[in-house]
Amino acid sequence: MDCLKPDGVLFVGDLSEGDIRFAKAIKGLPLPTAVILGNHDRGRDVTGYLLQSQLNILGEIHCGWRFRGWSKPPVSVVGARPCSAGGGFYLSRAVQAVFGPITIDQSVDRIVNAVNQAPEGQPLVILAHSGPQGLGSEHDSPCGRDWKSPALDWGDQDLSIALDQIRKSRIPELVVFGHTHHHLKKGKGIRRTFVQDRFGTVYLNAACVPRKVYDSSGIPLCHLSWVEFLQTNLQFVSHRWFRPDGTIAYEEILLDKRDNKD
Repeated sequence: MDCLKPDGVLFVGDLSEGDIRFAKAIKGLPLPTAVILGNHDRGRDVTGYLLQSQLNILGEIHCGWRFRGWSKPPVSVVGARPCSAGGGFYLSRAVQAVFGPITIDQSVDRIVNAVNQAPEGQPLVILAHSGPQGLGSEHDSPCGRDWKSPALDWGDQDLSIALDQIRKSRIPELVVFGHTHHHLKKGKGIRRTFVQDRFGTVYLNAACVPRKVYDSSGIPLCHLSWVEFLQTNLQFVSHRWFRPDGTIAYEEILLDKRDNKD
């Protein structure tokens, strides 16, 4: 990570199947970090013990239902519902054991209240494990269900409602999430990973799985989604595959407004 020199890093969840070593490694990163845990991070433990153990390690950098911001660079990150499995609204037994029997309205309120803590004049980034409903109902939509027929919108209902409420006072620059993998099931192709709505908000699916691959020469490559802001304006979005020395082996540019390019 040091050779890439990012100003900060976001983790969209599904770090492991409950292995706390990943949480410890992330906690030790020497740069601004925000994390939201995914549905796989609870492992097979229904008691919530593994989930709570990771939350204890991550501490303030886990931003599920919370505001997390930093000043260098100035960025406001707000977490959506932690450990979401998509498909509308559902809380697993492990999540209920840790957070309680949260209703959809309470989840919406938590997201909106966290946004209200974000100072004006900073980019507002919503960090989610599953993206919101409303991005399409095809199998290749950013949150589309591709593993079972029929294809449908598998996004989070509470996040969609929260975004509607948030837009009454400000427009999030970026909603970044994971969960629905880029490569579709049964060889159906590649998912659409980038959407910009009529309000200007960009939705970015960062769930490239596997994140580590090898090129034709056997050199390991690591995928990261990369974004750049100029003040509050989102200027650049891409998927990048990095070599071990930090050089870019391949890049898929999704948005480029640098130097007035559109």
